[in-house]
Amino acid sequence: MIQENFIKVAMADLNVVHKKGILKTTGLGSCVGVTLYDPITKIAGMAHVMLPSSEIAKEGTLNIAKYADTAIPDMIDKMKALGASLQRMEAKMAGGAQMFAFSTGQSDTMRIGPRNTESCKGMLQKFAIPLKAEDTGGSYGRTIEFNCETGILLIRSVQNGIKEM
Repeated sequence: MIQENFIKVAMADLNVVHKKGILKTTGLGSCVGVTLYDPITKIAGMAHVMLPSSEIAKEGTLNIAKYADTAIPDMIDKMKALGASLQRMEAKMAGGAQMFAFSTGQSDTMRIGPRNTESCKGMLQKFAIPLKAEDTGGSYGRTIEFNCETGILLIRSVQNGIKEM
C-alpha cells in the first residue's frame, strides 16, 4: 500500500507545500476550499474559507485563514516566500454550497455559500490569478485533495462520487 503524504487543512485554516504532498480538507459545505498552484516550482496552497469578509469579524485576534479577503493574500505571501511566482499562480476551488433552503425574501446574509464563492473569485481577480476549474454551488458537502506534484484537484462527495480537475 502506498503511503500518501497528506497535509491536513482544517476549517478556517490554510497551508502551503513545496514539491511533495497532498493538501486535504474535509467538511466543505458553505465553506470554500481554494487552491493556488505554481506549476513550475510545484508550490501549492490551500485555504478552507468559512466567511466572505473579515469586516464581520468579532473575535479578539483575527483568524486570517477564516475569511476570503485575508486568507487568499496570506496564502499568496506564504507561497511567494517559498519561491512561487504570482504571475504563474493558478487557482481551483470547490464548495460554496447552499446547505439550507430559505424562504423567498430572506436576507443576503443567509446566502453564505454563494457569497463565499463570489468573494473568493473577487480576490483571485484582484491578484489576476486565473481560476482554472471550480466545483461550487449545489446543496451538498465536499472533501478535496490537491496533489502538489501533479496539480490535480480531487473532489469527493456522496452525491457525485469522485471528480478530478
